[in-house]
Amino acid sequence: MATHRPLRVTIAPTAFMATALILLLLLLPDEAEAKLSPKYYQNTCPKVQQIVSDVVTNKQITTPTTAAGTLRLFFHDCFVGGCDASVLVSTNAFNRAERDADENVSLPGDGFDAVIRAKTALELECPGVVSCSDVLALATRDLVSMLGGPFYRVRLGRKDALASTAASVAGNLPHTNMTVDLLIANFAQKGFSVQELVALSGAHTVGFSHCSEFATRIYGYGGGGQAGHDPSMNPHFAAALQKACANYRNDPTIAAFNDVMTPGKFDNMYYQNLLRGLGLLASDYALAADPRTQPYVQLYAANQTAFFSDFAHAMEKLSVFGVKAGHKGEVRRRCDEFNNLSI
Repeated sequence: MATHRPLRVTIAPTAFMATALILLLLLLPDEAEAKLSPKYYQNTCPKVQQIVSDVVTNKQITTPTTAAGTLRLFFHDCFVGGCDASVLVSTNAFNRAERDADENVSLPGDGFDAVIRAKTALELECPGVVSCSDVLALATRDLVSMLGGPFYRVRLGRKDALASTAASVAGNLPHTNMTVDLLIANFAQKGFSVQELVALSGAHTVGFSHCSEFATRIYGYGGGGQAGHDPSMNPHFAAALQKACANYRNDPTIAAFNDVMTPGKFDNMYYQNLLRGLGLLASDYALAADPRTQPYVQLYAANQTAFFSDFAHAMEKLSVFGVKAGHKGEVRRRCDEFNNLSI
């Protein structure tokens, strides 16, 4: 009698199943991001948020440029390899660090100082526990709120980067003369939508820019001679900037407020200024002129609540971009150097 062996049938995954699996993997949170929690230090350093808040509040009171400087520092950190405090590391004998890249040399010292002070206070309270990247994320949120901006949730548990190189900065940061095409592409590479691009650009409602960053808009624009300025600018505003920046080639520290109306307040005036020809940077004006970004500029100019809501959500998303976990990072004892100096 013949024996019949059971047939073994192998079914290859269909295209649909493969696509579904890929989508599922994309929707799953990154392993490092999944470990973050607002209560991460609840048992190990329960006073972390209060300590950071107290330190940066005192710093802001004594040095009002701290908030804008810290916010800019946060962006420059997160946009290069993720929010991992790599921008805080100083150059040493082994390595030229991120902060010494051409794009970062103008980062304000007040932002660095605020983080270092908060980290020092935390090391006295709970040594070796709180990462510098968490300190920077908390300090940024608290300072934005202190200037009147939205208070948003910050998840904690980031580790600090094990590497920081000047060479890694190129191509990651948006520039003041970028077209909207380039801005959209730059943000899209990091997973941010056009709306999130416009919302995050609202950070320019505080802080200042050096004259060299917008000189081409106020001097000799379109071959119009020394007095020629970008016709999209309010002429009185352009004339005032020409006067203020007259000596910028000899003194590169000369700067102007990004928001000339309410420079020390986090509000939606930045967007209102763009629609009035009072925008400082070429990239800012481009957002108000391009049909892909203009509707969001108009929305935020008319509705501060909408701006605050979208900015808060975008900042929460940015704050977990590229975070490190496990052996991919460390908790630095000092924010300006790795625990192992030979790294």
